[in-house]
This record gives sequence, structure tokens and C-alpha cells, in this order.
Amino acid sequence: MKFTKTLMSAVAGVALMAGATQAFADGHEEITVAYFLEWPMPFQFAKVNGTYDEAMGVKVNWVSFDAGTAMSAAMASGDVQISVSQGVPPFVVAASAGQDLQILDVAVSYAENDNCVVSSGLEIDKDSADELAGKKVAVPLGTAAHYGFLRQMDHFGVDLASLEVVDMAPAEGAAALAQGQVDMSCGWGGALRRMKEHGNVLLTGAEKEELGILVFDVTSAPASFVAENPELVAKFLEVTAAANASWNDGSGVEEMLPVIAQDAGMDEDATRETMATFVFPSVEDQLSERWLGGAAPAFMKGVADVFVESGSIDGALDSYTGNVNTGPLATISAQ
Repeated sequence: MKFTKTLMSAVAGVALMAGATQAFADGHEEITVAYFLEWPMPFQFAKVNGTYDEAMGVKVNWVSFDAGTAMSAAMASGDVQISVSQGVPPFVVAASAGQDLQILDVAVSYAENDNCVVSSGLEIDKDSADELAGKKVAVPLGTAAHYGFLRQMDHFGVDLASLEVVDMAPAEGAAALAQGQVDMSCGWGGALRRMKEHGNVLLTGAEKEELGILVFDVTSAPASFVAENPELVAKFLEVTAAANASWNDGSGVEEMLPVIAQDAGMDEDATRETMATFVFPSVEDQLSERWLGGAAPAFMKGVADVFVESGSIDGALDSYTGNVNTGPLATISAQ
């Protein structure tokens, strides 16, 4: 398999940049937050309306990225202070390389919205997945899609060494699948929808969950930034939680939908369809054993071990408990 060197280089780069991360000092008037386009979430309603700026008392600059690995690099360099909806696998890759990042909340759970799609011309499904041997696959390395790909190939007994894996962001992978340049492509969001126009998934979200292939994103930040700005971080998470609550109880859906759609670069129908596959856990749920209170660190260790076994990263931490900081979220819960 041909992706190991590429991911190792990325990890090494992150590790080097981690040493250069600058603590964000109190008194700054601006922060930069990373997010994804074509990935509609309730927080975007607050983003557009300036609610974060008002609540935090700082100007929030929003910058879009195409993969969680790029978010890690931007946080390592000090260009980004908070990342919204970073996938757990890219977070784990960075943490395993020595980058001092912390998970602050569970941004979204989305087993149906992250997957691999096989070209329709091959007529390969879950009953004939062994026919993938020798095929070319587009995978955004170090991401949730990469982790899901590895777990699915293991489940189907497909030898990774038999595949030609190319590192492509989801949008690039969707285009490559459409043009017949790859046999299978993995990704999420709008790119995944485009992939499905040219092929089929091997396993549904529910089938993946039954195998323990969880798919969720987090809000993350450098530990130094969180330590020096706990109140600022808590305010950020509070605004996010309020937007999620308005969406979850249905009270804000009709008002929020068109705003979110426009900010995500999508039409309203696609936005509604996508968000119907998303789960935005409440603060109480996030603090429970099911999520940050217990399951998340163990899940991260499992992700890291899968990457180590596949040769994608050199080694895993003994534990990822120190990479979860529930302090700011607990502050919200206590109010």
C-alpha cells in the first residue's frame, strides 16, 4: 500500500509545528476558528448573526478547511485557535504525534454521512467486497473517512497491500470517481453526495455502528489556548450549545435552515437532507459516559491502534484521557 509515507510526512510536520504553537494571550481582540463548507450545522446560524462575537467580546474570523488534518496543522502553527467539527481520527493523529490538543465538545455524530463509495461500473457490494483487491481508492488520509475505510477493509478481509490508496480530499475524490480515475472514493458531506451519484456504499451507517465504527466530530483547540482563556472557550461552547438546542427541539429550524444553507454553500433541500442524518448531542449527553465522560478516550485509543496496525502512524499514546477537557462544558452545565 502506498499511503504510509505521505501520512508519516504529515504527522512529522505537525509534530514539528506543535513546538511553535503560541499561547493565545488575554487581551487579544480577534480569534480564528476553522470549519467546513458543505457541512451544515446549527452553529452556522450563530456564526452568520455574529452571536459568537457578541458573547465572547472578540472578533471571530472564520476560515474553511477541506480536512481535519489541515485544521491540526493550522492550530499547530498558531493560525487557528479553535476548530469546529474536526474528525476524531485527524485529532488522534495529531495528538499521537505530540501535538497538545484538547477535545472540548462533541460537535456532531454522523454515521450515515461519512463513507466509501464503489464505482457503479464495478457492481461490487458488501457480498462481493473481496473483488476490491487490486483496485485504486481515493482516501483523505488521517481523517474519519480513512479510519472508516481501514475498519471496513478489515471487516471484509481485503488486504490493504493489494490496494493502491491515493491521498485525496473528499471533493477531489468525488471528481476522480466521476471521471473513472479511481474505483472507490471515501469522504463526507457534499462530496459524499456527489460520490453516490456514481456508485454505492458497501455498508450503511447503521451497519457500521453495529461493527463499532463510530463517526463523530469534536470541537478542538490547543491546550495552551484553553488554559489561558477558559471563560472565552466556555462562551464559545455555550453559543454552540444554544444553537444546537434550538435545532434539536425544532423551535429554530425554519428560521435557521436558509441561513445555514447559504453559509454552507448548499441549497435548502440538500441542507435539510444532510442535517437529518446528523445528531447534535446535548451538553448533558456529551458529559455522560457515552461520550466525553468515558467512551471518547477509549474510542480514540482504538482509532490510534488501528492506525498503528496499518502502518499509518508510528505509535499511539498510552491513554487519550488527557486530551479531553470537559471543564468549559461543565461550566455551561452548572449554570
